Amino acid sequence: MEDPAAEKMPFTDHLGELRTRLMRVLIVVGIGCAFCWYYKEQLFQIITRPLFQVLPQNSHMIYTGLPEAFFNYMKISIFASLFLTSPYTLYQLWKFVSPGLYKSEKKYVIPFLVSSTVLFIGGILFGYYLALPPAFGFFIEFSSDILKPMVSLREYLSFSLQLLLAFGLAFELPVIIFFLAKIGAVTSKTLAKQRRYAILVIFIAAAILTPSPDAFSQIIMAVPLLGLFEVGIFVAKFAEKKRPKEDETPEQHEEV
Repeated sequence: MEDPAAEKMPFTDHLGELRTRLMRVLIVVGIGCAFCWYYKEQLFQIITRPLFQVLPQNSHMIYTGLPEAFFNYMKISIFASLFLTSPYTLYQLWKFVSPGLYKSEKKYVIPFLVSSTVLFIGGILFGYYLALPPAFGFFIEFSSDILKPMVSLREYLSFSLQLLLAFGLAFELPVIIFFLAKIGAVTSKTLAKQRRYAILVIFIAAAILTPSPDAFSQIIMAVPLLGLFEVGIFVAKFAEKKRPKEDETPEQHEEV
């Protein structure tokens, strides 16, 4: 009997499905951005709090171009919208991949949404509370009586928002390992045996994901990733189950 998993949607149907999902995500993110723009001043204070906690008293930020403040407020609003709408984005991701799953595997939708959302938001919060403050404190220590920090709004947001987003995406590692193990691409034993190579890959990934080339920021990201990799090995054990043998075909994609 032909393997049901071998049945595939036409490539053009995949592209059409992907386009539909992306358009829905963009619309929701756009609505969220408009909502967040109304609270842009409060969001600005929140996102800059880790920096001002370590800057000398009465410090301020600067911008050098007339439209720079506007575009950076827009950047803050978009980032906040991505944060707020992440459950919907992850749901659309699940709906895109679900046509290739068996009925018995579709039960993972709730665990997937909950775990991936918690990990994404948890990664951002980890970066905000535990990574940014010591990183900024480390850099500000190099100031002196003749060397004063004048932080550019654009450079600060580029650094902090990219770092926070990188933490959010990096914390999805256990979910990624789960699905790789589910399709048989990896096993918990293989991951455990290749741990030393994984450590090297994690540090390389941390160097790529962090917006700053300094080793301090890369180590801050690599350390929790090492812990998440160990969690991924444990999670992979639960995913190492044989796929259904019954005469079952993946359902065609559904519209919501």
